[in-house]
Amino acid sequence: MFFVLAAGAAEPGRAAAIFEVPTFGAKGDGTTMDTGPIQSAIDAASKAGGGVVWLPAGKYLSGSLHLKSHVEFHLDRGAVLLGSASRADYQRDRWYALLLADRQEDIKLSGDGVIDGQGLRLARDAMRRAALGEFGEETPELRQSQNLSLQLPDAEFSQKTIRDRANESERPMLIEFNDCHAIQVSGVTLRNSSGWVETYARCDGLTIEGIKVDSTAYWNNDGMDITDCRNVQISKCEVNTADDGICLKSGGGGKFGQGDGFSQTNKGCYNVNISDCRIRSSASALKLGTASYGDFRKIHVSNLTVYDTCRAAIALETVDGGTIDDVLVENVTATNTGAAIFLRLGRRNLKAPAGQLQNVTIRNVKVWVPSGKPDAGYNTVVPYDPAANILPSSIAGLPGHPVRNVRLENLEIFHPGGADPKRASVTGDMLDAVPEKAADYPEFSMFGELPAWGIYVRHAEGIQFTNVHFGRQSADYRPAMVLDDVQQVKLAGLTVGPESKEPDWVLQNVRRADFNETGNSNLTREKVRFIKDCVDVSGLK
Repeated sequence: MFFVLAAGAAEPGRAAAIFEVPTFGAKGDGTTMDTGPIQSAIDAASKAGGGVVWLPAGKYLSGSLHLKSHVEFHLDRGAVLLGSASRADYQRDRWYALLLADRQEDIKLSGDGVIDGQGLRLARDAMRRAALGEFGEETPELRQSQNLSLQLPDAEFSQKTIRDRANESERPMLIEFNDCHAIQVSGVTLRNSSGWVETYARCDGLTIEGIKVDSTAYWNNDGMDITDCRNVQISKCEVNTADDGICLKSGGGGKFGQGDGFSQTNKGCYNVNISDCRIRSSASALKLGTASYGDFRKIHVSNLTVYDTCRAAIALETVDGGTIDDVLVENVTATNTGAAIFLRLGRRNLKAPAGQLQNVTIRNVKVWVPSGKPDAGYNTVVPYDPAANILPSSIAGLPGHPVRNVRLENLEIFHPGGADPKRASVTGDMLDAVPEKAADYPEFSMFGELPAWGIYVRHAEGIQFTNVHFGRQSADYRPAMVLDDVQQVKLAGLTVGPESKEPDWVLQNVRRADFNETGNSNLTREKVRFIKDCVDVSGLK
């Protein structure tokens, strides 16, 4: 039932056993369910001690498949693993998924083929089942509304079912790997998930290289969710998703393998390197959080190209008690994104103390914020108010819990300006009117109207701006920067253009601010507005 191929050895000096799925009865015609034959090939490879399960060109319709240790699942060029459009054909670990792995090691997913989840059709089936009461969650009124939504054509169904959609836990993703060691995912294209595209939880030694994620079929299509993992390498990936692009999360941790030899306790993400990726997102492109029960440490991100992204290009969020520490993000270019940077320390998990957000460097970043909708063209769209004023980047902690030690170096942020005070005006005299929203879901738009167009910083300590330029296209009634409840801020080479007759900076409750090395040669006290309680501000003429 298999043959041996000299290339691609499973172990050094040993040829890899190849298990072609047609040999096990898979038809590959796109209509016959091939779940059984493909799983048989996987089981045979596992029983043999490892090997390559090979899908030659064809369309293989399948429900859930369980990958196993020392098995490489390879999709040849022209091969499509087509996920069933019936939720009944899926199994779950924590989530329903097409490819599942639990407590396995040395797994490879490779090739030039495609994994297509038929997300829109599968989402329709999940909603149909929800409307029939199979999931036991929806009210009769919601079920009636779901039935009406099911009658819509595809384009309207994908856009107008925010309230009616089946819970994401009932909509299968493409990949879910839990408590696994030594995973390699390379080459494949992941397309059209009905929920998250891929999630890896409590895994150690994860490499994702050169894959393409193209999933805007339905809601919650996160490109990659890396949860409580360590020793992760993500590189050379193309991500186009109808939710967050590349997202690190912490759902609370646990132990690898639950006592089966994988004994390393893991709570949070540690030693993660992300590089040379291109991201389009209807939410945030790069995100740490929102789930943030554990810590995020030793995170290095470099060489990202971000485009047509609704929310922030870079979003670092801890709101559940976890700590974000030792993070470097560098060499990012973003065009058409809702905001350049969003750093948030909140507290929605009232059962835990507030976390920490500290020791973050963001450098060599160039961002263009558009005047209109950043992610125009998505089938599933985040609500957008064309009458709202364009928001700034923001760094926001909590009273008594500041964001600490953030360095912004060599940044250029170009903003459209043009805010209209008749729409919604929050001026420098109204800084106390900006809500805290400590327990709210974190997004750069969470505070509503903000009193700056470039960057808004509140409840922070040890913030350094070095060679940072804020440029705007049109006049704006707001200043470029607001600092509120900020201690130890240093501004070295901070410039704003074009110059305005109004103050560029507004300060309130600021202590130890050093303007000595600010690059604006025309900087005078008239360009800085002090509201109240500012102490030890130096460097102003």
